[in-house]
Amino acid sequence: MLWPATLLGAAGGFALASIPGALLGALLGQVVDRRLRLQSWAALRERLGGQAEIKPEQLQFVLLGRLAKSTGRVLPAHIQQAQAEMQRLGLGVQAQRLAIEAFNRGKSGRDHLRGPLRRQRDNAQPLLRACWRMAWIEGQVSKVERELITQWANWLEVPPVLQAQLAQGYTPRQEAPLSTALSTYQRALKLLGVAEDDQPAQIKQAYRRLLSRHHPDKLAGSGAAPEQVRAATERTRELHQAYEVVRQRHGFR
Repeated sequence: MLWPATLLGAAGGFALASIPGALLGALLGQVVDRRLRLQSWAALRERLGGQAEIKPEQLQFVLLGRLAKSTGRVLPAHIQQAQAEMQRLGLGVQAQRLAIEAFNRGKSGRDHLRGPLRRQRDNAQPLLRACWRMAWIEGQVSKVERELITQWANWLEVPPVLQAQLAQGYTPRQEAPLSTALSTYQRALKLLGVAEDDQPAQIKQAYRRLLSRHHPDKLAGSGAAPEQVRAATERTRELHQAYEVVRQRHGFR
C-alpha cells in the first residue's frame, strides 16, 4: 500500500487540510503504526516538521539551552554552567559533543517539550535541579525563567510543595551589596584574590580556580545539605559578579 507515503512525501501534493477528518485520522494512524513506526502523535509532528525526537540523555541540555536564551542572549556564565553539568555527569568526548548540540537546539526554542518531559517523570528532580542551577547563574532569576521551570515541573508532575523545596535549595541568601564596606571594584579584587596590576591571564586563572573550588555542583553531587548548597551557590554568584567588575575595568574578554 504505497499511497500514504506518496501523499506525505510527494512535492506538490494536496494539503493535509483538504482531507476529510475521518479519512485523515485513519491515514495518519496507518502512517504512525506501519509506515513511520513512530510511538506517538508528538513524534509524528516532529517528523513532519523536520525535527528529530529529543532523546532522554539530550533533554537536560535542551532545557538548559532554552533557559540560557530565554532572557535574550547567552552569556559566558551560561556556557560555563553547561560545561559544569557535563563534568558533573561525567560525560565523555562524544557525549559532550551531543550535549553541546542539544544545548544549541534548546536555544532555538522550537521544540515542544511537554511530551519529552512527561516521559522523564522518574528523572524529574535531577532535571529541575540542573535548571535551577542554570537560572541562578547570574545571581537572580527572571520572570521568564521562573515561569519556564514551573511549567516544566508541572509537566513532570512534580507536586507544588516539592517544586518550592527544589527552588529554595538554590536561592542565594540576601546580603548587603558589594559596595557596603569597600568600593565595588576593590571588593571584587579581594574576592578574587588578585591585585589591581595583575595581568588578565592571572585574573582568569584565579577566577576559574575559585569557581572550581566553590561550585555548588560538587556539593549537590555528593549529597550535601541544602544550606551548604545555598552557600556555595551564593559564593559562585559573587565570584561571577566580581569577575565581571574586574574584567570590565581592565577591558579584557
